[in-house]
Amino acid sequence: MAPTDVPARTRAFSLTREPLIAALALVGILTHLVLRYTVDITPVRASLPLYLVLGVGGSVLVVELAVKLARGQFGSDLLAGMSIVTAVLLGEYLAGSLVVLMLSGGQALESFAVGRASSALQALARRMPSIAHRQVNGTVEDVSLDVIAVGDHLTIFPHEICPVDGTVLDGHGSMDESYLTGEPFVMSKGPGSEVFSGAINGDQALAVRAIRRAVDSRYARIMTVMHESEQRRPRLRRLGDQLGVIYTPIAVGLAVAAWWWSGDPVRFLAVLVVATPCPLLIAIPVAIIGSISLAARRGIVVRDPAVLEQVDRCRTIVLDKTGTLTYGEPTLTDRLIAPSFDAPRVLQLVASVERYSRHPLAPAILAAARADGLTLLQATDINERPGEGLEAVVEGERVRVVGRRQLEALGLGPQLPEGAGGLECMVTLDGRYAATFRFRDAPRDDSRSFIGHLWSRHHYNRVLLVSGDREQEVRYLAEHVGISEVHAGQSPEDKVAITRAEASRAPTLFIGDGINDAPALATATVGIAFGHQSEITAEAAGVVIMDTSLKRVDEFFHISRRMRRIALQSAVGGMVLSVAGMLLAFGGYLPPVVGAVFQEVIDLAAVLNALRAATPGGALSDY
Repeated sequence: MAPTDVPARTRAFSLTREPLIAALALVGILTHLVLRYTVDITPVRASLPLYLVLGVGGSVLVVELAVKLARGQFGSDLLAGMSIVTAVLLGEYLAGSLVVLMLSGGQALESFAVGRASSALQALARRMPSIAHRQVNGTVEDVSLDVIAVGDHLTIFPHEICPVDGTVLDGHGSMDESYLTGEPFVMSKGPGSEVFSGAINGDQALAVRAIRRAVDSRYARIMTVMHESEQRRPRLRRLGDQLGVIYTPIAVGLAVAAWWWSGDPVRFLAVLVVATPCPLLIAIPVAIIGSISLAARRGIVVRDPAVLEQVDRCRTIVLDKTGTLTYGEPTLTDRLIAPSFDAPRVLQLVASVERYSRHPLAPAILAAARADGLTLLQATDINERPGEGLEAVVEGERVRVVGRRQLEALGLGPQLPEGAGGLECMVTLDGRYAATFRFRDAPRDDSRSFIGHLWSRHHYNRVLLVSGDREQEVRYLAEHVGISEVHAGQSPEDKVAITRAEASRAPTLFIGDGINDAPALATATVGIAFGHQSEITAEAAGVVIMDTSLKRVDEFFHISRRMRRIALQSAVGGMVLSVAGMLLAFGGYLPPVVGAVFQEVIDLAAVLNALRAATPGGALSDY
């Protein structure tokens, strides 16, 4: 067995142990009651099932709690161990067995509730293939994903899910990448195109060279952050631990006082039984995972659950421009064609290359070609390196789409038209300047209403628009959406400085979608990344909005606020009911057995209330 298998085995054992102990306790208690009240048998023999419950299940739980105590992990579940030991010493075997059932059953219920709340996250793992078709010496063999190495040649059959990130070697087709966005997003693929794990292949088989191992692929990284979301515990959960540390001494003190006041050690046991386990330790993680699950179903990946608590405290919001308040889908507005070049031919060649690109300007060029009724041509030798533009060969002509600075560096500056506001790209054919295309990125339809409701609905005091674009473009957008504080022409370092300064004054939320936003996302109190264009951006953010929607941001605000409210309801409400039960036990009105049943009802109510966090519970947007 590989070393990496050990933690998985340990987790599996931990997940199945509590249900088994709970089942043993339930069967033992029921058997005891049947023997005691329906069969003519001595009390000692009728208690034999209880001895088994306490000897097997009780000892396992007590030892586990003792180990936690030795490690300095002092919480309210320690009360359960004290109750079990006290029950055995006082001969209250039924009460002790009920505590075993209560503790193990509560832990099993938590595992079940967390698993149910996490179902949307688990669905991502189920859709990933377990094998890949590797080409070896002219034949295709099926191998597991973990043996795929960088450089391996793979075949992706029609309608299969792409197993790893790679580059197309042969074949022309398309892939559905909607798993990244939550909306239809089909990309054409040809030799040189990049494919991503998790995407669904179209009607044509593709030959692909792996550029990353399966564990390093884009889909695996999404699964990793999903897993981290389930494992991390935010400050609100730690607050629950702190409340447990305070609650436990109070419960023990009340139990000792009950014993001293009445002179009956059974009264001590009764108070402990009612006090354990504290529902806040069960309900809060259920509410957290439920909220993460609800967010995932809305296309919101919560990488760091701590942001569920923090975002509601933010009072300053810093927004990037392109792709955040705009659609990030520029429209082709001007076509400046150089002399001796045919305008339709230039657009046809450029569109034939751009259909293999993920650049934000590519959809605008393709839309313009479709509107003109142009037929796209086959492209080969496709190359798109960051910062170097897009290059390919179409019908023997080498087409290159680049920025102004690249052509100026090649000495073609004098041939270029004057710069203007907005976005632009330059085209060369076989090394000769051919055209300049200009674009404008439209504001989102709901940008103005989203900005307008931040003050009244979410109590933001300041809203800043920070962008690396030209002043003219940024001012135009700011006036359109209703933002007065504008910072244009900002570098990534400038964005960090602005965000750090704002975060030093008040909790600050930063929303962006580009690689240059990653440092600012990491600097802000809470960072929300839009879309999937940059893995670096997603890594820096606490939340990733997969379908790039301001409405999803507002939904996350409401999910966060509701999670906090439900978690505190469950925790505080459970503690109040437990304290009421302890006072009844202090007065002798709740014997140990009845107190155990009373506490089980409290725990069940707390968990059921916490499960509400996994459901919308009404509208999740208010603008």
